[in-house]
Amino acid sequence: MTDPTRLGRHDSWEGVRAVVAGFGVSGFAAADNLTHVGASVTALADDAGPAQLEKAQLLEILGATVHLHAGATSTLPDDADLLVVSPGFRPDSAILAQARERGVPIWGEVELAWRLRDPDHATPWLCVTGTNGKTTTVRMLDGILRAAGLRSQAAGNVGLPIVEAVMDPTPYDVLAVELSSFQLHYTDSLSAESAAVLNVAEDHLDWYDGPSAMDDYAADKGRIYQRVSRACVYNAADPVTEHLVREADVVEGARAIGFTLGTPGVGMVGVVDDILVDRAFIEQRDTSAAELCTFADLTPPGAAGPAPHVVANALAAAALARAHGVSQAAVRDGLRGFRPDAHRIAVVAERDGVTWVDDSKATNPHAAQSSLLAYDPVVWVAGGLAKGAAFDDLVRAVRGRLRGVVLLGRDRAVIAAALSRHAPDVRVIEVDGGETDTQEGEMALMERVVGAAAQLAGPGDTVLLAPGCASMDQFTDYAARGDAFAAAVQARLDGTT
Repeated sequence: MTDPTRLGRHDSWEGVRAVVAGFGVSGFAAADNLTHVGASVTALADDAGPAQLEKAQLLEILGATVHLHAGATSTLPDDADLLVVSPGFRPDSAILAQARERGVPIWGEVELAWRLRDPDHATPWLCVTGTNGKTTTVRMLDGILRAAGLRSQAAGNVGLPIVEAVMDPTPYDVLAVELSSFQLHYTDSLSAESAAVLNVAEDHLDWYDGPSAMDDYAADKGRIYQRVSRACVYNAADPVTEHLVREADVVEGARAIGFTLGTPGVGMVGVVDDILVDRAFIEQRDTSAAELCTFADLTPPGAAGPAPHVVANALAAAALARAHGVSQAAVRDGLRGFRPDAHRIAVVAERDGVTWVDDSKATNPHAAQSSLLAYDPVVWVAGGLAKGAAFDDLVRAVRGRLRGVVLLGRDRAVIAAALSRHAPDVRVIEVDGGETDTQEGEMALMERVVGAAAQLAGPGDTVLLAPGCASMDQFTDYAARGDAFAAAVQARLDGTT
């Protein structure tokens, strides 16, 4: 048996029998690059849809053995030396239990990527995790790094698969890496230059098992701080993130850097009036602060100002960039050029005093709360797959600004119950599902949702799609849900529904 834990980028992987379970984006990248370094690869997947069949054909051309059928990922081949799992595999999956029993190393694509880095060009990783804001922060960070003239790449859970980034024949100057708790769970040796945990709130608790699910979820987030060499960036308003920094085993000399929406203390970044400032990376930090950018730099055209969570994300991105040595001017220029992704606080339309906003990417209560706190009064469109999360804290925080609520999706009763307990006077309309396994079905459902929201909204109100839930019970993904919402709004305003 060849021990893969002793191998790196320039070693021969010949004789390593690697099994890749699941070949979505990250799994395919892992299988592809394992064949590239000479491993014997067996790729397993349960879904035999058209996209998977195409990937299977490509992997076979590359020399991999592919098993693509129902139950393919339930059994670990007898001769496996290494198991690389896609992030969706729960820790109690049968194939993982078999690997643990037989002493077979279990890696995720991120762990594989870290081990395949080129030691001759040690590209630093600036890593970001958190329940919400990861993608926005990484894209902000990538923009700042590029504004500084660096060859940067957003990678990991956004942008390029991380193993593809590290295997690029032209090394990057730096990588801005988004990591989910799932990815971090299967990572053992990562040593980021700097890392940030933006926040920790209930999400994905169905992936973890038992009464310690929330603690286990937080612990996986905290793995990003292990072996950090320069800066651990944490959210001063979220004590869990600071606790994770305190518990981390970091390289000697690494600093803890807090970010806050208030006036920053020494060693922090924060806000003074409408200015984002740095009191961590300047020589005179004991007595002064350096301007990074203004609220106006973060405000897209037509908006009144940046939402609080946008400011927080910008501060975290700025802290990571400043820890890397980026100038104040590059921070400002990178943030000034940033634009949010689709389905993230996107104004769909304004008509008769009502503003319609798509934040379909708010897939858990914490994200929905951040979105709701940016509008008042608001007609809230919510529901879907709650993933084990509760909504009581959210409803208590926003009940004073709710004009009404429209609920859809499998777990809408969970939200309805929280509203009944904490906002009993708010009018709620529940929209039954119907058939949504086609694009036409998704559109028909959302037209009913938009119609219900229109009944509740009046001049000065914002109708906000911030579901607080995942979408897969009724929609292909959050993007399809947002697209259906936008199309239904336009159809109603155009008079075609």
